[in-house]
Amino acid sequence: MSARRQMRVAIVGAGVMAEAMVAGLIADHLPPAQIVASHPRRDRREALTAKHGVHMVARNADAVADAQIVVLAVKPQMLASVMRELAPALEDGQVVLSIVAGATLRSLAAGLGHPAVVRAMPNTPAQIRRGIAVWAAAPACSAPQRDLARTVLKALGEEKEVPDEEFVAMATALSGTGPTYLFAVMEALIDAGVHMGFPRELAHDLVASTLVGSAEFAARSELHPAQLRNAVTSPGGTSAAAIYELEKGRLRTVLSDAVWAAYRRTQELGERLEREITD
Repeated sequence: MSARRQMRVAIVGAGVMAEAMVAGLIADHLPPAQIVASHPRRDRREALTAKHGVHMVARNADAVADAQIVVLAVKPQMLASVMRELAPALEDGQVVLSIVAGATLRSLAAGLGHPAVVRAMPNTPAQIRRGIAVWAAAPACSAPQRDLARTVLKALGEEKEVPDEEFVAMATALSGTGPTYLFAVMEALIDAGVHMGFPRELAHDLVASTLVGSAEFAARSELHPAQLRNAVTSPGGTSAAAIYELEKGRLRTVLSDAVWAAYRRTQELGERLEREITD
């Protein structure tokens, strides 16, 4: 039996991202019986058990017993109280993986009274296993514990371990929040198509396929995006006219400002959590 099939996972907070993790782990051949998740609402527990066959519990502390890795997937405003609940239940050999925005390694270790912690930030495409997660581990994490975190995050798509957890905060603003920016661009393009006269359904399909295809083309290409753009921008052509309007509207600056705003908010969430723990 593979190490993956022997892994025991506890997930605290069974929301959308947690369910994506459950589905991905099962797709990667982890038996549902080796996954335990917690949620306060009975209807949610019953729904996840019926859909995925995993064991659900109401109390967060009840989920972590016998788990090798404990995933924290709660809302940032709930994290401090959840950590106080979990701290007495954690065992020395367990590793805790947090996907809570803004939660630093220092806050996690202090709030849990547990040094083996990992901070990660996945994104929305994880729901179809096309996400990307950036993560950093505390020095106390062993190589096998890092491998556990890597295995869980791979269930959501790609994973990138970084040596400095500040990169995780940056990734929260860039890739973690990134789908929000693209959804806004997608919505604007669809509305423009409708304004020209397209049926909304057709405009949606054209825009979605264009974004997916362009992103995959850029990912496979060895060229810089500016080179790809230049290759399709003929002098006096439609792309040149469109780019002129985008530049006049400060598109680059607006996107950069949005990323920085998300980064500042990530830092604020982390500072607030540290205050809650130390107060």
